[in-house]
Amino acid sequence: MHKMHNSAQSPDSKLELRGASKIYQSSDQPIAALHDVTFAFEPGAVTALLGRSGCGKTTMLNLLGAMDFPTSGEVLVDGRATSALNDAALTALRRTQIGFIFQFFQLLPTLTVLENVELPLLLAGVHKSAQSALDRLDWVGLKSRAHSLPHQLSGGQQQRVAIARALVHRHSILVADEPTGNLDTASGDAVLKLICQSATEFGATVVMATHSAEAAAIAQTRIHLRDGHIESVERS
Repeated sequence: MHKMHNSAQSPDSKLELRGASKIYQSSDQPIAALHDVTFAFEPGAVTALLGRSGCGKTTMLNLLGAMDFPTSGEVLVDGRATSALNDAALTALRRTQIGFIFQFFQLLPTLTVLENVELPLLLAGVHKSAQSALDRLDWVGLKSRAHSLPHQLSGGQQQRVAIARALVHRHSILVADEPTGNLDTASGDAVLKLICQSATEFGATVVMATHSAEAAAIAQTRIHLRDGHIESVERS
């Protein structure tokens, strides 16, 4: 294993942390969830975040997905600091460049599978959104379930729909939080294969937090976090 606390910064990286720290204010004392982390994530590859609960994985994902902002330092997407963007620019960034996959799928229960996948396109005002959504469903092997409701699908199928939704814009960044956490082995393997393909076929920068050894094994880079610090980095 190659030990390092900070990676060299890559000039062509789509996603980068520079001296990023996150401190949460509590009633007793401030809680430092992330400490001065610098790392450039590789486009077209999967990076896994590993470590015990509370080590900073979810905090890092939230910063990378522009759902939260560092207390100090920067998160750069295509060279732009997320904390410097106004609300309109942040909304556009989240809708068109960053896809999210969650442990509990987060599909809207009253919308069909097709409508769930199409929703990000509708919100962005994209024309012919239904066909694009159908194409992405076909990519994850669920075109035949387009008019089903989420509860009519298995957990593995719901997560594949969530991947289709996350990639319907051909997002350049994919952020995944325990994507196989609620799936059996076979379903998890199918989801991991799609996550790999999102990097190799779409060129996405994929960052995945996981406790799963099987999930970590698909990553080209594995970041081990401890108490908000990068403890080590392992590369395949």
